[in-house]
Amino acid sequence: MPTYPIRFAVFLTILALSACSRPSSMTAQLTPRSLKAINLEETISQRDELMLAYTLTSYDAKNKAVAVVNGGWGIQSMRKGQQIDLQAARDSVARSIDLTIPRNGKLIASVVLLEVDDYQKTRQLLDQVRRVHNVVSAPAMLLLSATELLTPLKYVAAGMAASGVGLNLLDWLDKDDLIGQSSIELSEADLRKGKQRLINVPAQFSGRHLQDSFAYELTYDVRLKTAKIRSGRQ
Repeated sequence: MPTYPIRFAVFLTILALSACSRPSSMTAQLTPRSLKAINLEETISQRDELMLAYTLTSYDAKNKAVAVVNGGWGIQSMRKGQQIDLQAARDSVARSIDLTIPRNGKLIASVVLLEVDDYQKTRQLLDQVRRVHNVVSAPAMLLLSATELLTPLKYVAAGMAASGVGLNLLDWLDKDDLIGQSSIELSEADLRKGKQRLINVPAQFSGRHLQDSFAYELTYDVRLKTAKIRSGRQ
């Protein structure tokens, strides 16, 4: 009795198990969703001019920063009580950014909301950010280690510096320009254990500037996707 059918079946089984055992990569996608002006910083003009900047930064298993991507949205005028769907904005959409999370590493998603004081300088900054939108860059020297405590603003500033954006965001910003900042940290190992693939992040920003108080609600999410890593030989 010929044995080649059995051998062929065994070969197919081994091939299938080998394909299943291939490592998969996990990618995170950050998408700004909505922005609502509950109360304005500028009570005289009755409108705020706003910009949104956001960054994904990945770290490997040794807490070394390995990659960063950036995104930006604005300049948008908002009035009290106004809410904007950032994925259906008539003038501009807040485009998503995505980045692969290293095996046993982590990823930090950072978002900052800024009040625009110098329109021309902010427009220049936004134009530069859009030219490098979602382009993966090596981290700047500011991102030395995940053990260093960095604010979301510093992550965004370092991400822009890594992508070659000309303006130094931290030097350029006045302390009153920052409306709010938000950040979340995602562990690759924890994400693989869990089943959650969409993380919604509601962020509330409030404060005072001179006699004016402001309050904003920003919503963004991080969607997780996995894909098999293809070998170089197919």
